[in-house]
Amino acid sequence: MSDPTFPVPFYLQAAEGKRFCVLHAPIQAPSGAWLYVPPFGEEMNKSRRMISLQARALAASGIAVLVMDLHGCGDSEGELRETRWETWHADLRLGLAWLATRFPCPVGLWGLRLGALLVLDFLGQHETPLPCVLWQPVFNGSTFLTQFLRLRVVAEMAPGNRVTTQMLREKLRQGEILEIGGYDLNPALTHALDRVNVAETPPLPLPIQWFELLGPHGLPAPSTQRILESWQARGAHVAFHSFAGEPFWQTQEITDCPDLIVRSTEQMVHALR
Repeated sequence: MSDPTFPVPFYLQAAEGKRFCVLHAPIQAPSGAWLYVPPFGEEMNKSRRMISLQARALAASGIAVLVMDLHGCGDSEGELRETRWETWHADLRLGLAWLATRFPCPVGLWGLRLGALLVLDFLGQHETPLPCVLWQPVFNGSTFLTQFLRLRVVAEMAPGNRVTTQMLREKLRQGEILEIGGYDLNPALTHALDRVNVAETPPLPLPIQWFELLGPHGLPAPSTQRILESWQARGAHVAFHSFAGEPFWQTQEITDCPDLIVRSTEQMVHALR
């Protein structure tokens, strides 16, 4: 019989195709379980190793982790050009329901980058009282979209060929699907992203563990500090943790961040007690 602490890949049937999943579980019955929500595009690929290391550390500490590729992403079925923000919400419901059926224990949501924004938006809309962990969260979907569109701007830079993010946004408004860095963005998804902003709207009074990479001077970025203070002033139950290391979700080479794993494991085990 195989050791259940090893990753177990499988597919979950959804309304629109199957979702590729990997379960990391301890040998004994877990004391808690996390559903991991990945970032977007190449950030998902760059971070796979770190997510696997973190999931293994949690499994060794008695916590199960379900890693799911969202609709149209990674090894899940569906085309990104057909993906909707609401479809990803449905994927979260699917993963949470599967964990609740499989393991009778507390469950939480863990998101990285755009996955963290999806987690916060999901919890805000569905009022689901779940603990959540945010790794280097994105707070403003419109800002994230602009940064992603800049990849196309840079790729098309040439004498006499001036492309701007505003021009690309206009194409999306006219219903055009844009290919950027090998990823097809559809107008429905980008329109939804433009409307999601949790920086100005604090989340529900849920237990939140927020992990952020330290800046060049060993301090959180000013924008991070502003959001944290605004949330706390409005009653958000958020604990902020900074960590040292490389931005593994965007480095050229695949990079580990041991400090983040050590700090997260302690907090993620405690959060589900």
